[in-house]
Amino acid sequence: QVRLVESGGGLVQAGGSLRLSCAASGGFVNAMAWYRQAPGKQRELVASITRDGYSNYADSVKGRFTISRDNAKITMDLQMNSLKPEDTAVYYCNACQRSAIYIRGICSASGSWGQGTQVTVSS
Repeated sequence: QVRLVESGGGLVQAGGSLRLSCAASGGFVNAMAWYRQAPGKQRELVASITRDGYSNYADSVKGRFTISRDNAKITMDLQMNSLKPEDTAVYYCNACQRSAIYIRGICSASGSWGQGTQVTVSS
């Protein structure tokens, strides 16, 4: 099983930026994604990236967040700009072994998850 470790969360004022990182070890990684979960809400898919680097974003973060990856280092980043209080959540990294493109039903159910990193945006 692939092990994932997220880092980079913290407290930032609205309008600020944070960069999250996810480091993978212990196995092959295909597509990857970032999710977030705010208190009392369901886990939300924020952005995903194929092994070849093609990305998709939730409408709520388009134009503000950028997902990227480094296959040699087996890492994935999420650059978050123009942060809003509604971005406050625990952010999770998900790594898919079964598919080079991110298929939510397959990857979220069978992939590996990190422990999460807290992002808090103050108004």
